Amino acid sequence: MNNEAIKQKTNELAELLRNSDEHRIYLDTKTRAYGNESTRRLLDEYRILQTRVQAGTLAGADCREEMTKLQKMGELLQLDFAASEYLFAQYALNNVLGDIYRQLAAAVDADLSILED
Repeated sequence: MNNEAIKQKTNELAELLRNSDEHRIYLDTKTRAYGNESTRRLLDEYRILQTRVQAGTLAGADCREEMTKLQKMGELLQLDFAASEYLFAQYALNNVLGDIYRQLAAAVDADLSILED
């Protein structure tokens, strides 16, 4: 299989993902959650903090304080129905993407140990 065939299959997979229930639900819930300014700000702050914690953890940094803040923000977001729905939809879509990535990596014997807990 040449690169053109791989690109074609990649485009087909992208189209399947675009039309998936997980993607549709993700977009719907994101629109609702981000429709409220305070929820949008909190979700953006949560995402930034989540990225910092992940980067710090990978670097071996002590992220206990940030983890506590992240957990409290997560609890607060769970109280907001639109935000909660969005986070669950995001999780479901990320699971699909993760499954695809793991299958692709396994097909070429790629080392994913850095992504393991």
